[in-house]
Amino acid sequence: MEDLDDLDRKILAALHVNGRVSWTDIAQLLGISTTTVARRAQQLFAAGLARVAVLPHLECDGPVNTFIVRLTCAPGSQLRVAGLLAANPDIRYVTIVTGGYDIVFELVAPKDRDLYSMLVEFVHAIPGAQQSSADLVLHTYKVSYDWSVPVLGERAASFAVPPRARTCGRSHLDDVDREVLAAMREDGRASFQSVGRRLGISESTARRRLESMLECGCATVATFIPAAALGYEAEILFWLSVEPSMQDSVAERLADERGVRMIASMLGQASLMCEVIVPTTADIHHFTSRTLASIPGIHSWTAGVQVLTVKRGFLMVPWAEDRIAAALAQRV
Repeated sequence: MEDLDDLDRKILAALHVNGRVSWTDIAQLLGISTTTVARRAQQLFAAGLARVAVLPHLECDGPVNTFIVRLTCAPGSQLRVAGLLAANPDIRYVTIVTGGYDIVFELVAPKDRDLYSMLVEFVHAIPGAQQSSADLVLHTYKVSYDWSVPVLGERAASFAVPPRARTCGRSHLDDVDREVLAAMREDGRASFQSVGRRLGISESTARRRLESMLECGCATVATFIPAAALGYEAEILFWLSVEPSMQDSVAERLADERGVRMIASMLGQASLMCEVIVPTTADIHHFTSRTLASIPGIHSWTAGVQVLTVKRGFLMVPWAEDRIAAALAQRV
């Protein structure tokens, strides 16, 4: 990441705003040639610094329960444990952290599945996994973050995709819809022509199907980029103990902070969990000493620095793949 220049960061920021934005639109925004944007972008993808994916809505196959699990590991086993967790298709997110736990992961459990086998038997059968603590997610207040403005300015909003509320039911997706989603899961920038050719449907059908799913909130385009690539050196997970009657007001106040990526209500040791992504350690100090300290209702908090994110959106992030592969290849 030390080799990234200002143009690289601007291209990454533009992709973060809209993973399917055209190279021409980015070129016009930056005042350079389309050829230059396309060449630089392909280099960034090849280097594992970005991945664009089309992802289905979390409940497209029915209701789910989501758990945030904190796990301690035997010394030196964190990468291997994280890799084995990431291989589980029911786990959406895995990160290695500092603090009292070594790994935090998010398990998405269909409501008809056996929780004991998923939360206890599976986790503690992993070599190196030790103590775990699982909290049920009761409500999500916010899942969004925008790194583009400090890098691109307000102009980036011109090709941003507004968030869509889900307006479709479980039966809305048919087999063709699911095939389109599967084809664009690993490469969210795949052309409609290539998707249609792969599935044996027309280009216009592939386009219409995806646009309909995006419009109805059944799917979303996500771009995964390491925060450090855009100059954000601090990624922190906070667990907040909050006065029960003030939980909503605390969450709403935190949601107004640009650096807060996610806030969720938890059933467990803490009332709220939030993820904060800010440029510097000084910004963390400001967040803890001023922001958290000034919000009525917060009793206490604990935190952990995310030192390596391994999986997001049910996909292994490309910048962690080599490390995880090396760890899994080692003999235990």
